[in-house]
Amino acid sequence: MTLNFLPFPIEQLTDPDAIALAKSIEQRDIFTPLSQQPIATTYVHQSAAGTPVLLLHGFDSSVLEFRRLLPLLAVQQDTWAIDLLGFGFTDRSPKIPLNPDTIKTHLYACWQTLINRPVVLVGASMGGAAAIDFALTYPEVVEKLVLIDSAGFTSGPALGKFLVPPLGNLAAGILQSPKVRQQICRNAYHDPDLLTFDDQLCGSLHLQASGWKQALIAFTRSGGYPSFKDQLSQLQLPTLILWGESDRILGTKDAGAFKGAIAQSQLIWIPRCGHLPHLEQSQLTAQHILDFLS
Repeated sequence: MTLNFLPFPIEQLTDPDAIALAKSIEQRDIFTPLSQQPIATTYVHQSAAGTPVLLLHGFDSSVLEFRRLLPLLAVQQDTWAIDLLGFGFTDRSPKIPLNPDTIKTHLYACWQTLINRPVVLVGASMGGAAAIDFALTYPEVVEKLVLIDSAGFTSGPALGKFLVPPLGNLAAGILQSPKVRQQICRNAYHDPDLLTFDDQLCGSLHLQASGWKQALIAFTRSGGYPSFKDQLSQLQLPTLILWGESDRILGTKDAGAFKGAIAQSQLIWIPRCGHLPHLEQSQLTAQHILDFLS
């Protein structure tokens, strides 16, 4: 099976979870205030009963990040995953500035078009910062919040604002290197031996999407997501914080900081796990989320 809007043939994949999720990727034109033209947006939807669960991926990633978690949640919950503006396989337009505000505007338009009822937001890494930003702006839309090794307590590096050509192209080129991406993937796992060929492939297939490099530079130059630590007390909704005990990407300090700042929150540590509990410990992560929802 070939999905014409994806920049790669599914036949490159060998892992059954990755193949199944790739085959379920859909695309829809989403009209937003950002442009007169709609934005062709990729997403996955697996339907079951219950409040919709909306999964938001991390930096320089795609819906394929949830190839193991999404099917486990979809057994009991109506589950969605969306490629954020500028990321994954969603169309990138050079005419639309790429920053947290435009990502949020696009995400709200996606919610209105595709779901249009209150959701449980699940954000992983940068997706956690996007989820926090969305929940603060549209509290009526979010019933519960799940943060998985989330960004958003500490602001991103200011150096990103200086990634202008040719430095931006050079930095993006380095990030495009298979060896560099393999090392990043290995650092994200508690046990690097669990990293498979398909894990590395799923983490890099979106690099073939048109405009990937330009969008990455534009987002990084925007400064990325700021620190929300002074606004977290405004979150008056039940929040589950899941954190890998061996996170070498963001560390572990922010886990307790989130717990202390969000009133109705609980923190659960995921043992033998790095920065990606939804990949490295997907069964346990899914069970904690389903318990939280029930």
